Amino acid sequence: MALINMRDMLRHAYENNYAVGAFDLVSLDFLEAVIEAAENSRAGIILSIEEPHFAHYDYELMLPAVEAAARRATIPVAIQLDHGRSQQSIAEAIRLGCNGVMLDASALDLPANIEATRAVVDMAHGCGVAVVGELGYVAGIEGEGKQLHPGEPALTMPTEAKAYVERTGVDFLAVSIGTTQGRVKGRPKLDFQRLKQIHKLVDIPLEIHGGSGLNEEQYRKLTALGVAKINYYTALSDIAASVMRRQSKENPTGSFTDLKKGVKEAIREEVQRCLRLWGSAGRAAEILAQCRPWAQLDHVVVRTARQGERGAMQWMVAESRARLETIPGVREVAIGRSIDGDGQLRFFWRIRMAQPDCLDRLVQHSAYREFLKRLDEFFESPKISGAFVEQCVAGFPPMLR
Repeated sequence: MALINMRDMLRHAYENNYAVGAFDLVSLDFLEAVIEAAENSRAGIILSIEEPHFAHYDYELMLPAVEAAARRATIPVAIQLDHGRSQQSIAEAIRLGCNGVMLDASALDLPANIEATRAVVDMAHGCGVAVVGELGYVAGIEGEGKQLHPGEPALTMPTEAKAYVERTGVDFLAVSIGTTQGRVKGRPKLDFQRLKQIHKLVDIPLEIHGGSGLNEEQYRKLTALGVAKINYYTALSDIAASVMRRQSKENPTGSFTDLKKGVKEAIREEVQRCLRLWGSAGRAAEILAQCRPWAQLDHVVVRTARQGERGAMQWMVAESRARLETIPGVREVAIGRSIDGDGQLRFFWRIRMAQPDCLDRLVQHSAYREFLKRLDEFFESPKISGAFVEQCVAGFPPMLR
């Protein structure tokens, strides 16, 4: 397993003056190509899903595939939700496997942005999940970038950045210094003096949105001035589309799979190029050695049904699962039962959390306390050993649906 703590990964990049690539995914072709490029380059990466792209795929199907790829990889990987639109969607992304999130409140005025971001930070940090905040606005000029990010750009003010970071507690800050969402016309002119001032006032890893279209010198200056994360999508999308147009021209009667030939290879080559430019190639071993792994935690609750109370099963299945799954950081609730040799009926709740830091949030949450209170109405606390609980986790009893 190479899924690691995103906060640790970007801190490592920040302290060693290189940038980790966050590559937005819109299909399995993108996912496989990015993973292959990172493996070939021995680099850490962030697999990114962007909420505005959810119109093109079912993210509840995509994220399990992304997580499976991350856990199978031999290089360090983190998973993020980019441009999240609400606290609710961010909580859902954490439940589905993201260990880094971003609330896009950049269109709000400063006080409203701070208030909305602070609420997300409080929730996500209770789950151990890192948070990106955005101050300033990176707009699009044409095509998809303009559709998803309309309006005029607003550059980040250094003094506001300092106040924003202090009052929200974000782990990373996305800044606007002249980059563009989507396609660009010519070479963007970046305000490095502004970035230098922000870097001086804000001692956290910085992030660039609209990383496509920059040259080697610009990337080098970015990483020297605190940028530890570069979001990258448009160039990959254009490369994939170009390959498919070429295939269509050469093979006008080709099937869908015929037209896709070469797409993964082209994306892989571009990602490898970026990883070299940004200084992240060859760093996988040191990241894995210095950063904490991202591991789930199973919390098990066991109760014995009182005689005459077995009708509580319907409530237990329907209501308790629904209540527990509303708690941030809870990924899954599985419920099972077994009958002992003496005929006692035991019920088991396996509450799977995003990672160990979530346990404190769970036991303090009002929904969990209400869950335990309701259990006392129908069940008794059995005398069981720790080994018995471990056995329940390893070979869980038959599920109740």
